[in-house]
Amino acid sequence: MKPGDEVLLRARIHHLRRQGLNLAFVVLRHQLDTIQGLVLVSDGTVSENMVRWIERLPLETIVRVSGVLQAPGDGQSAVHNATVHNMEILIKSMHVVSQVTKHVPFDIENASRPESDFQDEHFAARRVTPRAHFAHRVASLRSATSIAIFRIRAATCAAFRAHLDARGFTEIQSSKLQQGASESGASVFTVNYFNRQASLAQSPQLAKQMCIAADMERVYEIGPVFRAENSHTGRHLTEFTGMDLEQTIDVSYTEVLDTLDGVLKHIFATLQERFRTEIEIVKRQFPHEDLVWREKTLRLTFKEGIAMLKEAGWTEEDGSEPSEEEDLNTPAEKKLGALVKEKYGTDFYILDKFPLTVRPFYTMPDPNDDTYSNSADFFLRGQEILSGGQRIHHAPLLEQRMKEAKIDFEGMEEYLDGFRWGCPPHGGGGVGLERVIMLFLDLGNVRWANLFPRDPKSFPDAQVDRNDAGGHALRGPESSTVEYAASLHVTDAPPPLPPLENLIATYADSNNTAWLDPQWTVWRDAPTGGAVGYCESEGHALAWGRPLCDDAQLHGVIARFLQHVDTELRLKALWACVDEVTEGVLARERGWASVIVAAEERINPTTFEAGRKLAQKIRSARAKGVVPVSVGEGTPGEEVKQEIDRRVREWREGRTGKQVHSTEIRPWDDEVHRKYFYAKDEDGEICAIVVLAQLSRKYGFQFKFSLEFPGAPSGTIELLLAEAISAMAAAGLRSATFGTSATESLTAGENTRLWKAKMMERTYATITKTLGLGSKPQFRAKFGTELDVVYFCYPRNLGFGVGAIHAVTAALTG
Repeated sequence: MKPGDEVLLRARIHHLRRQGLNLAFVVLRHQLDTIQGLVLVSDGTVSENMVRWIERLPLETIVRVSGVLQAPGDGQSAVHNATVHNMEILIKSMHVVSQVTKHVPFDIENASRPESDFQDEHFAARRVTPRAHFAHRVASLRSATSIAIFRIRAATCAAFRAHLDARGFTEIQSSKLQQGASESGASVFTVNYFNRQASLAQSPQLAKQMCIAADMERVYEIGPVFRAENSHTGRHLTEFTGMDLEQTIDVSYTEVLDTLDGVLKHIFATLQERFRTEIEIVKRQFPHEDLVWREKTLRLTFKEGIAMLKEAGWTEEDGSEPSEEEDLNTPAEKKLGALVKEKYGTDFYILDKFPLTVRPFYTMPDPNDDTYSNSADFFLRGQEILSGGQRIHHAPLLEQRMKEAKIDFEGMEEYLDGFRWGCPPHGGGGVGLERVIMLFLDLGNVRWANLFPRDPKSFPDAQVDRNDAGGHALRGPESSTVEYAASLHVTDAPPPLPPLENLIATYADSNNTAWLDPQWTVWRDAPTGGAVGYCESEGHALAWGRPLCDDAQLHGVIARFLQHVDTELRLKALWACVDEVTEGVLARERGWASVIVAAEERINPTTFEAGRKLAQKIRSARAKGVVPVSVGEGTPGEEVKQEIDRRVREWREGRTGKQVHSTEIRPWDDEVHRKYFYAKDEDGEICAIVVLAQLSRKYGFQFKFSLEFPGAPSGTIELLLAEAISAMAAAGLRSATFGTSATESLTAGENTRLWKAKMMERTYATITKTLGLGSKPQFRAKFGTELDVVYFCYPRNLGFGVGAIHAVTAALTG
């Protein structure tokens, strides 16, 4: 195309700018491309009315445009606000193809800006938060960055197929409905299959192996994978796309590693060579360095990786050295990745010969040392992207391993028969497509690489299961603010306010249980009977936790409480540790800003499994004569209470340094809503206590207190917590929380400008280091906790300065 050519095109209105009465500029967008259009009043072609009509069209309107190409006007050598720089369109006609009948929640141009742009005052108010992206996904997917990401995603699948097709592999599509679990029963979605129980496949692993037993020799699959893991990290989804392969082995299991290595490097090379345009577009929003890999991929043994970590002085959270018998956690993986990059200059490497105890039941033991396995993980930019290795093909050994893993043979007969009838040596691996894309492009979150991400917070309107964690037999009395509000209209005198303890048991998350302590003042809302807990500190009213009321009443309760703070207390309001719903009300209706500095640490008791290190601690405590005691209904007897009080005093006397807390150790408050567990040592002395506090039906119970007293044998508190978790699981409880803990870093939320967040981050890092706020999450992580962020909210017009920070610190350390 050249200047003077006539064009006819369909596009969206990306940007509009009027220049006087007779001229308007229109930027038109089609997928990755934008071009500037010029609407100029001219006799017989374009009228002033047409210019005014065009300038009123909403952004994102789909139009059909005809015009003539021309060189940029006004002496410009290039058009800088469009991807087509050397030409523009002199528009002759424009017709609306599809109207915009509802306001698009954000400007698509702003949806592709990097976070660094929003540090500029000019753009700060236009920031499109990740939450907005995923709440309005269709609009988000229109951005150039999203289109580029999904072209790269499609190319990844095509490269995977092409490489394997050329090597004699057959593509398969396995069923996603199955009777048994392919990995472990803890992370399975169950479905009602005509009044029989089935599950969604966690991987095509069993189907791939059955194809090998059926003499198909080399197979691969690209398909959905389902994991019922209550994980809220940027690395996990409950549904993602798996790319899996399986092949027979002729001589050595390293043949499998060679195939996996080859297909991944083919993908990397294809993307970098053929999709430079898309990669550069993504880099504008997610700046990163190109992936670096070696022609001959670095292969380390697991032992060698552990040795590198030890040489670098890396230790676990308890100060111990990394073990050659236990799997790497995420921080250790990232550290090892950094060490490998520094020493070997590669972002991609293989870690071989993993401990057998941390691999699935079907993994082949190393014939030279059966404590290890013929299996490996592949790492990209310091994170695992693929697990693979040799599978067990001897039926007796496979059955033995299944028994050791306590896997029920029922529902697995078809799988086992393939081996009983004879199966060749084989191996394979599986990689998450989204994780490959995330790490290749350094996106920071797998959700960017998934069309419509599914995680534990998806389907918010599915109220029945989401808002009922089960365990009803454990629950005490509750009260309803909806029923209280309704009762005001049918009685002459106001009825008594619902007891605070009952409101906590009905609407609370863990932070609300602190309100029972004398340091907190509880404001009651007359129209609903709801409650807000706060404390006065350094000229501020620090509200703590979500208001205790029905979600439909939040707007009114929040408004009336803030009016109380302003007009009666005459203090500045801050609100800490609230859920997403409360933060949304404060942000949208009050214009408040928010940051993320804390998260609830939740577990699902029904899926809890003690890891190797935790199990060792528990066994150690039992071996030393520690006996856990579950009180059951009611509370411990008076003698036990007195001894526990004495041990709590001893525990307090042994504490040193500044203590950070929102609650005091008061185990006998609100006994009707609490469950008690304690442990005795071999001499019969109480050496630990765990107290559970009832929360809303959505959140279950809180580990309100978990104390290990001086002199307790190692592993005592781990044993007692495991006992409490088992009791909750036996009652069918699906949610419990250890409470909130500080996050590793401060993250900007709604209405918080990036430059402000960066300033606050430095202060936050100093506070967390000084007060040692990272110790709790390290201990709790042993129980498989998943982080569920909560928000700190503040009025944007007042800001969150030094005074507010001092107020919060004083409230929690006073």
